[in-house]
Amino acid sequence: MASRRPALRRRAGLAFVATGTVLATTALTLLPSASASSHREAPLIAGSPAVDNTDVYAFTSPDAQDTVTLIANWAPFSEPNGGPNFYPWAEGAYYDINIDSDGDAKPNITYRWIFSTDDRRGTDTILYNNGPVETLDDENLLFRQTYDLIEIDAEGNENVLLDDQLAAPSNVGPASMPNYPELVNQASVDLPGGGRSFAGQADDAFFIDLRVFDLLYGGDLSEIGQDTLAGYNTNTLAIQVPKSDVALGGNVQGNPAIGVWSDTEQQTLNLAPAGESSRGGDHVQVSRLGQPLVNELVVPAGLKDAFNGITPDVDATIQPVVDRVLDPEVPKLIEMIYGIPAPEAPRNDIFEIFLTGITDSAGDEIQVGNLNSQMDNVDAAAFQPSEMTRLNLTTPVTAEPNRLGVLGGDLQGFPNGRRLTDDVVDIEILALEGALRGADTSALAAGDAVNQNDVPFRDTFPYVATANNVGVNVTLREEGLDKGGVIPPLGGPGGISFPSTPVTSGVAALALLATGVWMLRRRPEVVSVRGTAVPATE
Repeated sequence: MASRRPALRRRAGLAFVATGTVLATTALTLLPSASASSHREAPLIAGSPAVDNTDVYAFTSPDAQDTVTLIANWAPFSEPNGGPNFYPWAEGAYYDINIDSDGDAKPNITYRWIFSTDDRRGTDTILYNNGPVETLDDENLLFRQTYDLIEIDAEGNENVLLDDQLAAPSNVGPASMPNYPELVNQASVDLPGGGRSFAGQADDAFFIDLRVFDLLYGGDLSEIGQDTLAGYNTNTLAIQVPKSDVALGGNVQGNPAIGVWSDTEQQTLNLAPAGESSRGGDHVQVSRLGQPLVNELVVPAGLKDAFNGITPDVDATIQPVVDRVLDPEVPKLIEMIYGIPAPEAPRNDIFEIFLTGITDSAGDEIQVGNLNSQMDNVDAAAFQPSEMTRLNLTTPVTAEPNRLGVLGGDLQGFPNGRRLTDDVVDIEILALEGALRGADTSALAAGDAVNQNDVPFRDTFPYVATANNVGVNVTLREEGLDKGGVIPPLGGPGGISFPSTPVTSGVAALALLATGVWMLRRRPEVVSVRGTAVPATE
């Protein structure tokens, strides 16, 4: 009978590997994580950042005013130094920007991006690139993604606008991408029939102090003024098209109002060992975003995952969601913490902002006239209240934009579409406190004291700021220089600390994994079979 030592060694090795894997997973779970706004806003999507919508923007292009620019972001909290794989688009997923022109809460037009991956690293290297990258097809760029851009009409007919178009890669760093703005320029391509498309990484355009979730800025407004998202990137899709392409019937003047939202659809993941997992079956909607902060500040926690899975035409049928719009929680929290009385319900003004667009047809609580509801389009269908970003294509571009948009007397700003510079956090908090129906909100006028993005936006398409290539924690350590000329040690006083439990678990995990792999790979030269030495085999 053959010696059982090789089998026992293999079992022991597998046990070491399994235990090490569990410890490694535990260590990663225990490391601190961040959550934010439309970034990781619902429990399920928080685990799938590549398909997690973060923000949607819709505005008349300031330098091409016969066109409209639509921007949608994914992959929240993309730390610039996140190698070696950085932040790819999910291969085969549907990344959609939808336009409802007739008010039935269903898309009249969908622009869909589908990505494919060309990974040339194989078993040769861990590097994303093996030299400076100066063009999108540079031979030094070892990880590339291309996309097809498809236009889909209300009947489901598809028109391929772009095929195998190269996307801009992640901004790996100044040595690897010495001129990333040029890569952005190369990734901004013309569309047939007019317009432009961009797919790639950009600075996260959303600016906010996320300590709002710490009892609304510390319970005494002491926690304001910090742009939590400064330094982080997102994956960005932008499209610029003639306004006549998205207006109902091509009639911009008669049908100026459109609704815009983004979503992501993905197939089911079939798990298998040794990297053989695959996706199959129908595409299912896993994330959705229209107006900012709706799923965070309006939809109750128990419905956040469900909200990500439904389409706008269903919104008004979900009574708990409608109830939260008509009687929102945030004003009650402000009253509880700060003593500022909450406006009386029902909040028809909030219903108008979030679900119908601003129009006299919905009532007269907001005194700005017919602004951005599809109800007022001359060829509108039977209107269905729904959550989306609504934009009036004929509102003139403001020469000096006001960050508070409509609240600041600037009718081109949020909630009439959303520009990159609109301070949607302050606008929504003030609106929830009744500012658009004449309530005194002076006590909260300072908002979160983050009034603009930390880096400037571009003046031309795709308008978003260049992706960051310096680690977010570098700023923290540079503060040490400002305060005394010495960079604090990692883990030391004033430095960056890591919990001891996950670090210890991580070290133990590596040791166990290494031992297991060694035992699995080690082979004895001979084993004993019925007293005779023979070469070892499996």
